[in-house]
Amino acid sequence: MQGQQIVDGLQFPEGPVWLDGAIWFTEITGGFVSRWTPETGVERVGDTGGGPNGATAAADGSLWSDGSVDPHSNDFWAQSDLTVRTREQLTALTVRLRIAQTGGVSPAGAWRTLPEQDFELTIGERNGFLVYTWVLKQGRTVPVGEWVFAGQYDHRRGGRSAADDGYTVTATADGERHTVGGGFTAGSGGSAGAGGSGGS
Repeated sequence: MQGQQIVDGLQFPEGPVWLDGAIWFTEITGGFVSRWTPETGVERVGDTGGGPNGATAAADGSLWSDGSVDPHSNDFWAQSDLTVRTREQLTALTVRLRIAQTGGVSPAGAWRTLPEQDFELTIGERNGFLVYTWVLKQGRTVPVGEWVFAGQYDHRRGGRSAADDGYTVTATADGERHTVGGGFTAGSGGSAGAGGSGGS
């Protein structure tokens, strides 16, 4: 069986996933989440920054997610990035990021690419996890697109495993509820790909 090159010019592609009739992948040196179809070629649909190391997606209807540990994380600090993509306007959204208490884990900040004033953010310890929760305020909406939520935290010096970390995303679109979730696995250079499953 002979392979065929279908595209070139990518910036260190990694972790291809077949989803919604397209090949999704990350570009490590470019810091992108990208997709390819025969009709459109390569589209860069998300700018994660850093060096995202592989894509393993979770999907439920119009909702899709991907998680990664920022490659700029170091021996005493880390950032977990969660990318959410929606093909419909969302009228409700709750994003919950859980960081296992592996020793010395404490909050160091949080951000999101959607407007800050549209969300209530709470950060606290719960059942052995540091939990970041973003809840869309009543009357606000999330437009179609790709959005990033990030939690930053300090931890005990010497590196940290993300194997027990996880996330869930629950959203309402056109009156239907959708949920995706996943967990993080260790990757090279401090980065990680997220595995997950979707279910309504």
